[in-house]
Amino acid sequence: MIDRALYHPDHSAIDIDTSVTTLETTGTAPPSIPEIIEYLANAPHRVILVDNTSATSLAEAYPALLRRGFSIITPNMKAFSGSYQLWEDIFSSVQAGNAVVFHESSVGAGMPIISTAKELVATADQITRIEGIFSGTMSYLFNMFASALGSSGSGESWSSIVKKAKELGYTEPDPRDDLNGLDVARKLTILGRLVGLRVESPTAFPVQSLIPKELEGTADGQTFLQQLDQFDDRMKSYKVAAEKEGKVVRFVGSIDVESKTLKVGLESFDTMHPMATLKGNDNIISFYTKRYGALPLTIRGAGAGADVTAVGVTGDLLKAIAQLR
Repeated sequence: MIDRALYHPDHSAIDIDTSVTTLETTGTAPPSIPEIIEYLANAPHRVILVDNTSATSLAEAYPALLRRGFSIITPNMKAFSGSYQLWEDIFSSVQAGNAVVFHESSVGAGMPIISTAKELVATADQITRIEGIFSGTMSYLFNMFASALGSSGSGESWSSIVKKAKELGYTEPDPRDDLNGLDVARKLTILGRLVGLRVESPTAFPVQSLIPKELEGTADGQTFLQQLDQFDDRMKSYKVAAEKEGKVVRFVGSIDVESKTLKVGLESFDTMHPMATLKGNDNIISFYTKRYGALPLTIRGAGAGADVTAVGVTGDLLKAIAQLR
């Protein structure tokens, strides 16, 4: 939550070396979004707004900002996975304001997923399918689960792995925000729209939630974790069934472009499949296209974390600066 702001009414520069200390000691209450727009409108130079929040209110203000000529750099996926009307308004406003908007880090943190999808479309390749492991949290959970609990029943349970992931900071403060599958669904929504599909929202297609129905109404994340062990056998059943076929379970998102269908959920893969060989919280996204033939164009690497997200945001900022010169 942003609870204070640092800016000069005359638009003079902020000393970066002392900015954090100054913000903490003399920062003021954040201005409202209309106040921000008017403040930026009086800036002496062209404006690039870097939105590192996940705020829905700011995302919904993108069209107004862009129409005023302010370019936007952001990892905020809510702007691009919200209503389809907002999606259309954002990109029509880009043209109206002669601005640019880059959001590489809205999918895959610093991985070049958005730019790859755009380039494939721009160069007239025909994307037929996109699939992958889009969540660093879910990647970590299932990588640990695959190695921790054999079919004999020994080792760590699903609930203990979820608790450990939260302690390590790999999950959202409330793990249900990861386990409900909507993070992956938002990323699929963005990619589906980029390749030309009219995806109305992240809830407009099948999304498998890993939250037991009995715990959907739990008061808070801590209570949820305390009760999750009651349902370990359900997750174990998925794992054991896959093991009997020599496979492992992964949480996958996929887009069939030709049939215009999207889905998120559990799937099983042979142990040598790229989806099965990930480590830690890595992501993997594969683009199947006419140009690349039977083997997909695959991007694999760290898909979560502040450092790699910052790289993606900085890369977008450099691209915006170069394009606006």
